[in-house]
Amino acid sequence: MPDDKVKRRLTTVLCADVHGYSRLMEADEAGTLETLRRYRTAIARLVERHDGRIVNTWGDAVIAEFASVVEAVQCAVEIQQEISNEDSGPPPPMRFRIGINLGDVMVDGSDLYGDGVNIAARLQELAEPGGIVISSSAYDQVHNKLSVGFDCLGQRPMKNIAPVTSYRVTMSGQTAQARSFPPGERLTSQTASAGSQTDAAHRDRSESSNWMGFVSDGLAKLPRPVAAALTVSAFLILINIFTGMHKIWFHWPVAALLFGAIMRTALRDRPESGGKSER
Repeated sequence: MPDDKVKRRLTTVLCADVHGYSRLMEADEAGTLETLRRYRTAIARLVERHDGRIVNTWGDAVIAEFASVVEAVQCAVEIQQEISNEDSGPPPPMRFRIGINLGDVMVDGSDLYGDGVNIAARLQELAEPGGIVISSSAYDQVHNKLSVGFDCLGQRPMKNIAPVTSYRVTMSGQTAQARSFPPGERLTSQTASAGSQTDAAHRDRSESSNWMGFVSDGLAKLPRPVAAALTVSAFLILINIFTGMHKIWFHWPVAALLFGAIMRTALRDRPESGGKSER
């Protein structure tokens, strides 16, 4: 009897399609089709370079399979970079959206079916034109292996599929801090941690600056001899502390300095005698 058991495997699925394809076709059918053919050729070449295979090319979409999540994401980045660098396409430019998912799929000959494929297609719908969105299962495998950034989009509702945590890939030196996030988005844990460390450093510098400013303002309000005596006294106290408190000696020079400063201030502010004013 034939074996009717469904074959399954864990694999990485890349789904790409053209943003606004119907609008492009309405504006210029021949030019749009020619551009699509050229880009599909480039996509097939890059997929093969990263040890993947094209599963399907229905309509304006491309579905590819990869044994490695890292290779799939790297391939997607190169696809978007190559298409972005193309200047020969007719206006408006053709832009692809790409979704990548690592999941379980059903295998029927050379075709793939199941939630593993459907999730990749839904992630592609979340991507911006020229952008890439990957599932959390793919993110876990690549976040520390590629020189690209990731913005966590959280759990987004997907048609006929349970919500999946997704991540947007940031390219060309883009950082999460430099992006403006739509409502509901949040940064990845690495970015949030970096941001909190930066904020803490700013707070430390601000608090230090405020403390020094307070001391400086306080000394400025005192008579100059007293302010100078207090400053020298502080240095003497620190010297005594750092050279050992087993013998305290700072009180004698500090007392002399403060006494001299107070006397000088008092004598300077003493009103002139009556006889001198009459002369």
